[in-house]
Amino acid sequence: MRLRAEIADVTTLRVDAIVNAANEQLAPGGGVCGAIHRAAGPELARACADVSPCPTGDARITPGFNLPARFVIHAVGPIWRGGAAGEAELLASAYRSALTLAVQHGLRSVAFPAISTGIYGYPLQAATDIAVATVRAHSASSVDEVIFACFNLEALEAYGRAGVEQR
Repeated sequence: MRLRAEIADVTTLRVDAIVNAANEQLAPGGGVCGAIHRAAGPELARACADVSPCPTGDARITPGFNLPARFVIHAVGPIWRGGAAGEAELLASAYRSALTLAVQHGLRSVAFPAISTGIYGYPLQAATDIAVATVRAHSASSVDEVIFACFNLEALEAYGRAGVEQR
């Protein structure tokens, strides 16, 4: 599996699936979630309503509608509560669940944002370390390319420190 990090708007990537940093209700929100819903169109909210709710650490899949990606995988990461509330395992579980759905649907390329690092407050380096370790551990799958779509240079550098090729 090839991993790379790049500064990119996840809604513009031509991959089999993009991952949405979703809330448990899979409702349109702010940040990455809101951008994905706006780009995909109103059909995405209706599709999300059909597969919600989604517990923290789990994921659901919907069509991509107006996005270049064929699918959106909605992964629910944890809200940061200081690190002693099981956040690391829940975050790893969200990445594993997203990859499991990708494999079940025969997807070969997936793009992830930095789940839980926005309004959910997860520390960026800790979250990227978990993301990279979890994705690498899931390497025996149909997915042969994972892109970590970074919202800024700080995020790109965090993935670089985690050992991911940067573009």
